[in-house]
Amino acid sequence: MRKGITEWLSGWKRNGWKTAAKQPVKNADLWQALDAEVGKHQIEWCWVKGHSGHAENEIADALANRGVEEFGKRKPS
Repeated sequence: MRKGITEWLSGWKRNGWKTAAKQPVKNADLWQALDAEVGKHQIEWCWVKGHSGHAENEIADALANRGVEEFGKRKPS
């Protein structure tokens, strides 16, 4: 995610939300929403090794898994 927001986002926007391989950016709607929010805040993006006992990363992982579980139970619209 850090590379996406710090390195790739500007190119995706410049290329009409296409990757360097000319493929559509996956989850472009989510990247666009994140881009809109980033402009409202001062953020320092840093890489944290996953599943290494970092408290905040473990919380983020648990929330992400909960979201996947909850979304998977919903009926498609």
